[in-house]
Amino acid sequence: MHMEKIVESFELYGKEYRLETGELAKQATGSVLVTQGDTTVLVTAVIGQEKDYDFFPLTVDFIEKMYAVGRIPGGYLKREARPSDKGTLTARMVDRPIRPGFVDGFKREVHVVCTTLVVDSVNPPDTICVMGASAALMVGAAPFDGPAACVRIGRDVETGEFIVNPTFEESENSDLELTIAGTADYISMVEAGADEISEEDMLAAMAFGQEAIAAFCEVQQRFLDRANIQPVEWPVHVADPAIAERVAPFMDEMSAALHDADKLSRMGKVEELKERIKAEQFSDEERAAWKGDISAELKKLEKKAMRAMVIATGERADGRTPEEIRPLYIKPGYLPRVHGSGLFQRGQTQVLSVVTLGMLNEWQRLDTIDPAEGKRYMHQYNFPPYCTGEAGRMGAPKRREIGHGALAERALIPVLPDTDEFPYAIRVVSEVLESNGSSSMASTCGSTLALMDAGVPIKAPVSGIAMGLIKEGDDVVILSDIQGIEDFLGDMDFKVCGTEKGITALQMDNKAKGLSVDILARALAQASEGRAHILSAMLGEIEAPREELSQFAPRIETIHIPVDKIRDVIGSGGKVVRGIQEETGAQINIEEDGTIHIAAIEGPAGEAAKAMILGIVKEPEVGETFDGEVVGIKDFGAFVKLTPGKDGLLHISRVANGRVGSVEDVLTLGDVIKVEVLEVDPKTGKISLDRLDKPDAPEGSAPSRERSDRPRRDDHGDKDNRPGRSNRNGSGNGNNRTPRRRHEG
Repeated sequence: MHMEKIVESFELYGKEYRLETGELAKQATGSVLVTQGDTTVLVTAVIGQEKDYDFFPLTVDFIEKMYAVGRIPGGYLKREARPSDKGTLTARMVDRPIRPGFVDGFKREVHVVCTTLVVDSVNPPDTICVMGASAALMVGAAPFDGPAACVRIGRDVETGEFIVNPTFEESENSDLELTIAGTADYISMVEAGADEISEEDMLAAMAFGQEAIAAFCEVQQRFLDRANIQPVEWPVHVADPAIAERVAPFMDEMSAALHDADKLSRMGKVEELKERIKAEQFSDEERAAWKGDISAELKKLEKKAMRAMVIATGERADGRTPEEIRPLYIKPGYLPRVHGSGLFQRGQTQVLSVVTLGMLNEWQRLDTIDPAEGKRYMHQYNFPPYCTGEAGRMGAPKRREIGHGALAERALIPVLPDTDEFPYAIRVVSEVLESNGSSSMASTCGSTLALMDAGVPIKAPVSGIAMGLIKEGDDVVILSDIQGIEDFLGDMDFKVCGTEKGITALQMDNKAKGLSVDILARALAQASEGRAHILSAMLGEIEAPREELSQFAPRIETIHIPVDKIRDVIGSGGKVVRGIQEETGAQINIEEDGTIHIAAIEGPAGEAAKAMILGIVKEPEVGETFDGEVVGIKDFGAFVKLTPGKDGLLHISRVANGRVGSVEDVLTLGDVIKVEVLEVDPKTGKISLDRLDKPDAPEGSAPSRERSDRPRRDDHGDKDNRPGRSNRNGSGNGNNRTPRRRHEG
């Protein structure tokens, strides 16, 4: 099939974009090449076979190709392995806004693949993928309610102006990163990280984002209008109306079954009722023929009953009012020995967060197409099957776990101390031990407790809450602290994290079409009250970060040395620094600018390592005194070691009171004597010393003959008996030789 190539180039908000179709990947149902600047992503959509699932089988893959940034992948295989966390988050970011756009009852498998062909390290490749996915689906005439688009909104710290799809550099200078997606009419997804910004500013950014999305959708429609799309009548599955008729009378019984605060017991009752309806209302043949449809209708009944209950009575499944937050149980310092820990429980959601502190060189290196090389704060979230009372397989973290971990990480980054103040890599692991709704918010709260317990001087504590929405026509109820069933059967899952001062992270997925900025404003205000309630409960248990780090955490001290001294501290092949580490047990990390981090569990080990390093780089100054070891003896004096890298010369005339015939009459190798620096030669750096507390010269030590003014090179009488030396000119004292060139140190 040959289609003509269609290209739509456009500029919006100061950036250049392009949509293109008809040349690449023509066997896919729809395929679009989308670019911002030189960053180029191929987005393909394929509509496959029909599946008998009670959910819509959509899969989105975001494939980071290292050739896009001109790099060969790390590791042994030298090919792209499983997606990086950023790749997984981008796939989720494309999936979430397009999923609600498909028509109900569409059961065909849909696979969207975004392949990064070029990444220019100026323009990120992620937000444009949503526009690409929407265009690819519509070019392929999918039953999709588009166009949809996604923008990232930044805010210039200096001018306060909003920036649409900021470059990596513009993002550096922004106190907000809001990713928002949807259509010209409604918002379907919001994600944000922010530097404690107010609810008003966040809403202003969302309203601006909604306008920007509309502008991108308009251009996309212009592109689609040129593409000559042939409409396709996709078979949409319609269930037999008899099923709904037989299930409908059980509404009251379903409401009664849902009224139970205990998740497992409620699920048991609901399941029992569903099984009973199946058995009583349908014959074996009907059950076999309508299997998926019966399950779907029973799910609808549960959803309807739960929603009606909230809208009509304002009471929720566990008896709470819409604003009410479940009981809290908070315990910082839950575990012994670890560097910091915190247990946070809200209702039947329980999370244990544990902090480990390490040296900055233990940060996570990132082998991705992003310019960021790595990160020093790592938050990992685990959701084992037992936390919902299920048996299952434990494997690599799933997409949802990576997404939830990233949200909690984002929530805390704005309050972390910078590396100058706190030179540690920080890893927090949140173990979800029980789950019934918003475990990602519990892990944010648990992590705040654990960081404070570890003595990390965070700027302000962060708490988080998940908000829900039930919208039937014009009736809208906003729910605080939603539990699993309300997330599952409601219209919105809106998670908000922040400090007393403002928002640090939020994430929203919306299933209701008419979600306005006005409803979001109400949800944010209600979330703010909920966050404050949870935060005060947390501060009741631990009011500030602990003064002292755990005795089991490394103590890290930072010192700065001149760049030209780095080589002395490292030594040839790293010998010197390894020696210091072995002798003291401290860990040492040396950076190119001369910053040195010294880590040790025991204080004295760190102090000893620091003293040794400072000793190496120290430049002796005139008037300073040292207890130095005699390391060399010549006719003309003794060499005394002042610091590991510096010796000075104590002239024979200054080793004792009175005249000394031979230095060895007074000093032997290895003696430790007190000396003072007399002068430092500005050109050569050579140091002359005087001895303090001089002894008197021993009797009979006076010189037998006048010494020549020039010190002799040898200690072997008059002849130079070293191998390979002839006493040229027959002269006796070897001083007429052409001296070897000595390199000045």
